[in-house]
Amino acid sequence: MKAAFIVVTLALALVMLAGCAPGPNELAGANTAKSAGFWLGLWHGIIAPVTFVISLFNKEVQMYEVHNMGAWYNLGFLLGMSIIFGGGGASARRSRRRG
Repeated sequence: MKAAFIVVTLALALVMLAGCAPGPNELAGANTAKSAGFWLGLWHGIIAPVTFVISLFNKEVQMYEVHNMGAWYNLGFLLGMSIIFGGGGASARRSRRRG
């Protein structure tokens, strides 16, 4: 009973994250002031693993927003990915044995 609850909760969380995936970029190549910035890059980096899996099956979903502000979007995307995958912080926490 408890295992079924955990599985249903995880499935629901994945479905909710999938609903936040970025769609097709209709503004690619357009010169508008509405470009993806740091905060949208951060969000896209956080949801990138889910978006990647969805993009394998749906050509309308893209993992990376091509109409962005450049370095600021890239920094946000990189930080978002680091939040999800740990960024190597776990190895820094390990204590060393003194011999």
